[in-house]
Amino acid sequence: MNTPDPRLRMARLLIDRLDAGIVALAAARRGAVGLAAGVKPRGSARDSDREGRVHAHAARVGADLGLPDATAHQLMSVLVRDACTLQGYEAAAVDDPEPSRHPDGPDLASTTAMNTDPLHRLAAYLPPPRVLAPLLGRLPTHWHGALMQRAMRHALDAPMRAGEFDFLADRTIGIEVTDLALRWSIGIRDGKLSVVEDAPEASVRGTVTDLMLLASRAEDADTLFFQRRLTLTGDTELGLIARNTLDRLDWENIPLGLRVLLNRAARHACAARDAWRERQASRLQPVGTTSKPGPPSQ
Repeated sequence: MNTPDPRLRMARLLIDRLDAGIVALAAARRGAVGLAAGVKPRGSARDSDREGRVHAHAARVGADLGLPDATAHQLMSVLVRDACTLQGYEAAAVDDPEPSRHPDGPDLASTTAMNTDPLHRLAAYLPPPRVLAPLLGRLPTHWHGALMQRAMRHALDAPMRAGEFDFLADRTIGIEVTDLALRWSIGIRDGKLSVVEDAPEASVRGTVTDLMLLASRAEDADTLFFQRRLTLTGDTELGLIARNTLDRLDWENIPLGLRVLLNRAARHACAARDAWRERQASRLQPVGTTSKPGPPSQ
């Protein structure tokens, strides 16, 4: 009788522990669904748009962690089906929908497909954004500061008038684009959202691509922060207030032209970055080996 390899026993023990964790998280998710169901208006119908965003979010997270899209989709289908059953939707309506996407953001399939576009293949041969940092550093700071201020006031005019950003009165939060070496301090001054010279009390840091994905709502903020593609430093409470305020803003209140611009810019930047990374990986990959998927490097 062969003695079992102790590594197999350890691997199976690890799998059992992970399975227990997955079940515990599923139970916790069910409890959160119950909380959401309790505050929904009476007679609310099944929200297919919300389910689409759930599937798209899971697909993006799974892709970053090397999980096949089909596996992420099947897992979320089970959880969505359970959530529908918990809320009393008819069994006939609880089907296994195809993965959908956020109506205002790119889905995983469209982003991947764009990598085959000639423009994105060309982008793979261009230098990354950080190469532009020295050039941008020579520009007067008030130039890009004025552009940033104008864009913010245009995009956030409605929520500003509604008082959504009053918490920034005489306070300052920073935005830092790490690969372009750009940074701005933002606050409310004289009742207007402004780029100011004060040192920020809290700062959000990330690459230009990840910040565009956040601004366009093509990527979930929790995902970006969890994967440390965005970081929050300084006064954490102020940063969380700012993030939660942006999360609950009605996307439809953002001017249509700006929504389209943000969406397209984020999609193209993401596809170009993926193409550039694939080319760099292929150049570094030894002959006769295959690359393994994994989390992003930034």
